[in-house]
Amino acid sequence: MEYIFHEKQVGMLCAQHCLNALLQGPYFNPVDLAEIARGLDESEKQQMADGGVLSRAFQHCFSEPSSNYDDSGYFSIQVLQKALEIWNLELVPFNSSDAISRQARDDPSSVKAFICNFKLHWFTIRKLGHSWFDLNSMKSGPELISDTYLSLFLTTLQHEGYSVFVVSGNLPVCEADRKLHLIPRENLIQKKRPNANSSQGPIDRDLQMALEESRRLYEVEDSNTSPPSRATVPVATPDADEIRRLRLKFLEKPGPSSSQR
Repeated sequence: MEYIFHEKQVGMLCAQHCLNALLQGPYFNPVDLAEIARGLDESEKQQMADGGVLSRAFQHCFSEPSSNYDDSGYFSIQVLQKALEIWNLELVPFNSSDAISRQARDDPSSVKAFICNFKLHWFTIRKLGHSWFDLNSMKSGPELISDTYLSLFLTTLQHEGYSVFVVSGNLPVCEADRKLHLIPRENLIQKKRPNANSSQGPIDRDLQMALEESRRLYEVEDSNTSPPSRATVPVATPDADEIRRLRLKFLEKPGPSSSQR
C-alpha cells in the first residue's frame, strides 16, 4: 500500500510519526515540534510569573526541565494538541463525557481516527476509505484492522495501560483515503495463505486488483454517460509548503494564557 503514508520509527520521534500518519503527509519534523514545545514552555512560565516571580511554583518551573519535550525527541500531549489546532483538530480522551467520546465508545468505527499513548510512545489508528489501519511507527507498515476487531483492539490497548484519544474534527484530504474509497472493504481482508514466490503481500495484491477493477468499471461508466464520472473529478491534496507556511503563521499568533494538562 505504497500510497498510505507511513514513517518507520526513528529514535524517539514517535510523536512526529504519529502526527504525520494521522495527517498522511510529512507535515511535521522535530524542529517544528520543538518550536511548539518551547512556545508552551514560555506560556507556562508567564502564567507562573503572573503569580509572582518569587513564588514556589515559579521557582520550580524554572528549575525543572521542560515537561513538553526533551533531547531524545519525546513530545507531550500538549505539543500534539497544539500542533493539531492548525487543522482545527482536537484530541478528546476516549473515556471522557464529551459527546464524541460517548459516540466513539458506542461505535468506534463512526469516528475517523484515534491517537494512542503509553509512556513515551505515540501512534495513530485511522480510517482510510472504508477500512481501519494501525499506523504504528514501530511496525514495518500499515496493518489492516477489521471493524469488528477495532473495539476489542482499543479495549486491549487500554488494559495494557495506553491512553486513547479520539480525533475530533475534519481531517485533511489525502491520496490514500481517496483511493481506498474505491475499494470494497472485503477486498482488503488479509488472506492467511503464504506465497513464497512473491515478495508482494496478499493485501497489496488484492488492493491492486481491486483498484484496477474499480478503474475499469469507472471507464466503462464514462463511455456510456455524458457527464464526467467521479473518477475524472480532480481531488485537491494538501501542499506541504503551504501547510508549513500556515503553521508558521499560526505559531506567530499570541498563544493562550494557559496550557492544558
